Amino acid sequence: MEKNSPELSVYYYAENKSTHTAYPDGLEILQFSNEQTEKLYPDGTKEITFPDQTVKYIFPNGSEESIFPDGTVIRLEKNGNKTMEFPNGQREIHTQEYKSREYPDGTVKTVYPDGRQETRYSNGRLRVKDNDGNIVVDRLC
Repeated sequence: MEKNSPELSVYYYAENKSTHTAYPDGLEILQFSNEQTEKLYPDGTKEITFPDQTVKYIFPNGSEESIFPDGTVIRLEKNGNKTMEFPNGQREIHTQEYKSREYPDGTVKTVYPDGRQETRYSNGRLRVKDNDGNIVVDRLC
């Protein structure tokens, strides 16, 4: 008995000057005239490479990850939480409850929706400001 295997298929769309290639393993690649490329993987993952070389992944679970040419990485979770990692070692996290920035020296600055700010320094110092910017706590823990 002979097994039939799907073959490579390539479609060219003249109107928008794009190419759609479907591989036997289920991978599909769309190439557009503006140099954007989209890869659709069999597991449902989508990878988009933009003309500026930014790469964005959209995962089947609804999360996303973007990698920018300068090395910045942004991850967006299905629940809306966002994490940004910067080339200088800083990391920023956005949730509904707070926004925080982590610095390479261990300092973490957090801002809450009510405007309150909390800074925990790497040496153990804690500084808290109210929503008007008044320092309400400044101590070495």
